[in-house]
Amino acid sequence: MPSRRHAIADDLRHQISTGHFKAGERLPSEAQLATRYTVSTPTLRSALALLQGEGLVEKIHGSGNYVRGPIRRFTYVGGTATSPVPPLRATVRTTNLQAHGDLPALLNVPPLTPLTEILYVTHEGKTPHSLARIYFPHALAPAALSAPEQQAAGWVEARPPLSELQERLGARLPTQEESTILRISTSLPVLELTRVATGTTGHVVEAALIVLPGDRADALFTTRLTTDEGAPAI
Repeated sequence: MPSRRHAIADDLRHQISTGHFKAGERLPSEAQLATRYTVSTPTLRSALALLQGEGLVEKIHGSGNYVRGPIRRFTYVGGTATSPVPPLRATVRTTNLQAHGDLPALLNVPPLTPLTEILYVTHEGKTPHSLARIYFPHALAPAALSAPEQQAAGWVEARPPLSELQERLGARLPTQEESTILRISTSLPVLELTRVATGTTGHVVEAALIVLPGDRADALFTTRLTTDEGAPAI
């Protein structure tokens, strides 16, 4: 016999699939749903968490739970992301800060080194799709550019030539901040890509922390192998 939370999730899932609740529509409040199903608020939230983890429902803090429309997947391919068509919209925020936590080791700089952080959040319509935090030493920003917005634009154009791009892929649960920005459940796994770019001088010039919700992103890595004779390896 299914538990109460699974029974509630099954009923709401059926109502969504049959069109009783349509994409973009706000569900009744959690208090109303708890009363309707004669359960406690924690049990009701646990049922909604199942639907949030499936990508059927998104919780917008301060607003409520909404039926999520179809989400198109995209593929991260060796340093790039293949976006859906039409392309995703992006918002950008830049901040000047000092290296702390894992950043000194990631960028191979002393603690408290001045850095610039660029936060990219991509959106499909009104729905957040992915986020990335890109860091580079403040000293590498073009000298004539002082405002954070100018640094971000100038950095894209004046980034030093690269000799190596290292990427590390992992899976984990999102932080509370990430779940809020991306409007996903804290129980939905995300792909985390840590990308470190090294310049021709041997110094790390950029580090990026990219978070991709597991319900809309794949990562593809292709390795072409050959034998000594040049024939494809088996």
